[in-house]
Amino acid sequence: LEQYGYFLLHGLLQFDFGPSLMSYPEPVTSIIGRNLPYTLGLSLTTTLLAWIVGNFIGLLAGFRKNKTSSKILEGIAICIYPIPYFLVALVLQIVFAFVLGWFPIQTTLLTRGTFAQWLGSLLKASVLPGISMLLLGTGWWIISMKSLAGTTAEEDFVLYARYRGISEAKIGASYVFRNSILTQITALAMSLGGVFGGSIMTEIIFGYPGVGTLIQNAILQSDYNMILGCITISIVAISTATLVVDLIYPFIDPRIRYG
Repeated sequence: LEQYGYFLLHGLLQFDFGPSLMSYPEPVTSIIGRNLPYTLGLSLTTTLLAWIVGNFIGLLAGFRKNKTSSKILEGIAICIYPIPYFLVALVLQIVFAFVLGWFPIQTTLLTRGTFAQWLGSLLKASVLPGISMLLLGTGWWIISMKSLAGTTAEEDFVLYARYRGISEAKIGASYVFRNSILTQITALAMSLGGVFGGSIMTEIIFGYPGVGTLIQNAILQSDYNMILGCITISIVAISTATLVVDLIYPFIDPRIRYG
């Protein structure tokens, strides 16, 4: 019990996970700090883009569900979303990296050149992983937003707004969108907090340097300190993202008050 208390107070709570067994005696926090920006840059960018694009298309598909274009968009999303992620990633890798040769099959960063060369190699290596994550993420947001917008569009206050002669554009933006987006914002917080876990498969397939690769190597080499560090940071990220969303809710929905 004394050892466990010391571990919590002087180790875990201070984010001191000890040395990595894979690259002893380098601390776990140093290795995670070196790989974390890659995961954040790729996962946060694709998650936010998928959320914006998916919610916009889903809003149109739900609010204008009788339109042919809305049905086509919904059908595309339904077809894309159930596809296993690794299958999409492998198809992109085979077609655009192996056959066409437009992008590298595995991530190779030019660390010995100039900053521009390093940045160019990083952006080029991030295209295929980003597209694969963006496609599947957008499909889910379209489906969920379409369902929410379709239900909200049938509410009495929306019908009343039409009777008042308010334009369809304003009804969609001020009535349907604002009432449907609250659930999506909560889901976005959970997605942002879970970017570390969601990037594992991406980084494994494309050899992308990040937290996902660290977790894979730590599991294969039984590096328990590294596993503990990655999991702890993921838990903190999810809790922090959820807290931030809870705090900004009153600015999004005036009906919510704290105090």
